[in-house]
Amino acid sequence: MKYRRLTKEQLDEMHPEFINFLAAQTITAQEWIDLKTNQPEVAEQEVDVFSDLVWEGVLNKAEYLEHISARTMNLFSLGEKEMELISIMVGDELIDITTPEGYKWLQKNLLDDEVKIFTAKKAYGEDPNADKFKLIESGAIITKGQLFNYFDDLMELGKETNGF
Repeated sequence: MKYRRLTKEQLDEMHPEFINFLAAQTITAQEWIDLKTNQPEVAEQEVDVFSDLVWEGVLNKAEYLEHISARTMNLFSLGEKEMELISIMVGDELIDITTPEGYKWLQKNLLDDEVKIFTAKKAYGEDPNADKFKLIESGAIITKGQLFNYFDDLMELGKETNGF
């Protein structure tokens, strides 16, 4: 497998797509039942192939990732050839930016000495989707990019006014 097998819940949600996948493999419902019963390793291989196809499609469409913990926010924009990172770190251990109160504090105190903002760009390795998948496996989630764009806009505004 290139990625990982979809969870049972994910497979359940994708049941119609999986049926279409089996049909494209010319596997009927009865043949699938027989495979699961008599050749479970072959059935698992089919699930693995389907999982990789789903992951490939998802990763191809992903434009933004976020990985947020109590004191760190890593926001990724997934370009065609490279990914861009905005990393925000809060030094105050009493602030938890995963809570509404902590996030409001961050918004109001971006220029505080306790807040460090870093940016970086990194070219993908040989397989961009493998790089994206590693981030997801480490806890990042696919988003629409509202947070990335919010902080990117703030930093652009800050550069224009020499605020950062």
